[in-house]
Amino acid sequence: MLLIKLSEIEKSFGDIKVLQKANMNIPFGARVGLVGENGAGKTTLANILFGTVLPDNGQIEFGKKDINIGYLKQSTESDTKNPVSSASPLEPSIFRHSSKLGLSKLAEWSEEKFKHLSGGEKLKLSLAELWASKPDLLLLDEPTNHLDAKGMEWLITELKNFRGSVVIISHDRYFLDKSVNQIIEIQDGNTKLYSGTYTEYRQEKERQNAILRHQFDSQQKKKERIEAQMANLKNWSEQAHQQSTKKEGFKEYYRVKAKKMDSQAKSKLKRLSRELEKHQIEKPKEDSRIHFQSKQAGRHGQRIIEVSKLEKQFGDQLLFSDARFYISHGEKIGIIGDNGAGKTTLLRILLGKEQATRGSVWISDSVKVGYLSQDLHEQDVSLTALQLTCLSAKQELSRARTLFANIGLPDSKITVPVNTLSLGERTRVKLVCMLLDQIDVLVLDEPTNHLDLTSRESLEMMLSQFTGTILAVSHDLYFLNRITNKLLAIENRTIRRLEMGYTEFTEKKHTTKNSGSAEEQKLLLQNEITALIGRLGLVSKDSAEYKEIDNRLNELFKEKARLSDK
Repeated sequence: MLLIKLSEIEKSFGDIKVLQKANMNIPFGARVGLVGENGAGKTTLANILFGTVLPDNGQIEFGKKDINIGYLKQSTESDTKNPVSSASPLEPSIFRHSSKLGLSKLAEWSEEKFKHLSGGEKLKLSLAELWASKPDLLLLDEPTNHLDAKGMEWLITELKNFRGSVVIISHDRYFLDKSVNQIIEIQDGNTKLYSGTYTEYRQEKERQNAILRHQFDSQQKKKERIEAQMANLKNWSEQAHQQSTKKEGFKEYYRVKAKKMDSQAKSKLKRLSRELEKHQIEKPKEDSRIHFQSKQAGRHGQRIIEVSKLEKQFGDQLLFSDARFYISHGEKIGIIGDNGAGKTTLLRILLGKEQATRGSVWISDSVKVGYLSQDLHEQDVSLTALQLTCLSAKQELSRARTLFANIGLPDSKITVPVNTLSLGERTRVKLVCMLLDQIDVLVLDEPTNHLDLTSRESLEMMLSQFTGTILAVSHDLYFLNRITNKLLAIENRTIRRLEMGYTEFTEKKHTTKNSGSAEEQKLLLQNEITALIGRLGLVSKDSAEYKEIDNRLNELFKEKARLSDK
C-alpha cells in the first residue's frame, strides 16, 4: 500500500528548472535512498514531500490521512536549536534516545551548555527529538554529517527496527548500503528507480551506461559513414553540374547525372533524419570530474605549529588538559575523537578564533592558513560566488571562472546570489575561494559534508597531491584513510599525537581491547576457580555436589587454558 505518490512533479526557481518530470512512490515500510549531484533537486523534492515547498505542476497523493512526517533537514551546526530547552511531553523520549546516541547527563544540560555542544551532539539531539515524535515517514537529509561511529551504528540499527517508511538523502556510501534497498536517482530534473543498495545501483548504472555508450558509438559511426557518402555524392554532383556546362553533346547526360546524385543525397539525408528522430541515442552523461588546483607560497621550516600545556574548559566541562604536540610542514594529520571531545574547539584555538583556558600555541609567521569550517553561514549569501572571490582583474577573474567550472559550478551558478545554491554548492564556493589564495596549511572541519560523491572523490584526489600541511576533522572514514597518515587523538581529556593512520589506529585499538577483555576474563575465571576449590574442601567426595563442583572446575580450567593460548 502506498504512503505517498508523486506524479510528474515540476519545480522551477526563477529561470532554473530543478525538477521537470519527477515521479516517486513510497510504500509503507519503504527504504529509499535519494541520490544525485549537488543542486540536482534532492532537497527540493524532500521539501515537496514535507509540504514546505509546493510544486509548479504535478500531483501528490497520500495513502493515509493526517500523515506524520519527521524531517531532519540538511543543516549546519549553527542551524540547530535546543530541543530540550523547555519542558515538553516528548522530553522523556528525547532523554532515552539521546542516551543511546552517547549523550549522557542530558537532563542536566542548560541553554548555556547547549551553545558549547559540537555539531555532532546537536545533530544527535535533533535525531532523538525526531525519533520521539513516532513519524509514519522519516525524511533524513544528510543524517550522518557530524555523526561519530557510535551515532552512525545507532542510526543504522534504529532504521532497521523502524516500522514506517524512510527516505534518505546521503552521500555516505557505507550508510546507504546499510540502510536502503532501493535508489531513486535525480538527473537533469528526472527521476529513475533502481532496486538494491547504493553499491548495486552504481553497478547497474555503469552496466546501463556501458550499453548506451556502445549503442551511441555505433550510431555515431553509422552517421559518419552516411555523411561521408553524402559528401561524396555532393562532390560528384557538383562535378557533373560543371561538366554539363562545358561539354557540348554531353550536357544532358551530365545534367541528368547531377540531378540523380542530388536526389540520392537528399534521400540519404531524409533517411538519416528519420532514423535519428525515431531512434536518437543521447550520449550517456558521465560523472563530472572536478580538478582542484593549489599553490604554496614557498618552503618553510620543519615545525610550523607547537602546542604546550594546552587546556580548554567550558564552565565545569573539561575538554582536554596538558596537551603537548607539534605539527611539521607537509604533514597530513587527522583529528579524531567522539562527538563533544573538542575537535572543532581545538581547530579554533589553533586558528586563534577561540581562547584556550591555559597553555600556549605557536604558529610560524611565515605560513598562510586556509580554514574550511562547518559553518557555511560565514559567507555573505547575498553576494554571488564571483563577488565572494574579491577579484577584479580580468586575468584573475578568468582563472576564478576556470576553477569554478572545474569544480562543477558553471557561469549560471556563480553569477547568482549564493543563497540560491545548495549547501554542497556553497561548500564548493568556499573551497574555490581558498584555492585562489596561496596557502600553506589547509584546516578542514568536516570538508566532505554536503558534497556529492563525485566531489568527494575529486577533493580527495586534490588533497592527496597537495604538498602543504593538512589538518582535518572528519567522520568520513574513506576520507581519513586516503588523506591522512598521522593522527591527533582526543581521548580521556587528553590529546595524543600518533604516528599512524586511522586504519592502523583502529586495528591496534581493537587488538588492545580484545587483549584487555581476555585478561579480564582470565581474572574472573581465576576468582571463580579459587572460590570453587574452597567449597570443594567442605563437601564429601561421594556427594553429588562434589561431582558438580569438580565438573565445573574442569570446564573453567579448559576455558582458562584456551584464553592463555590466544
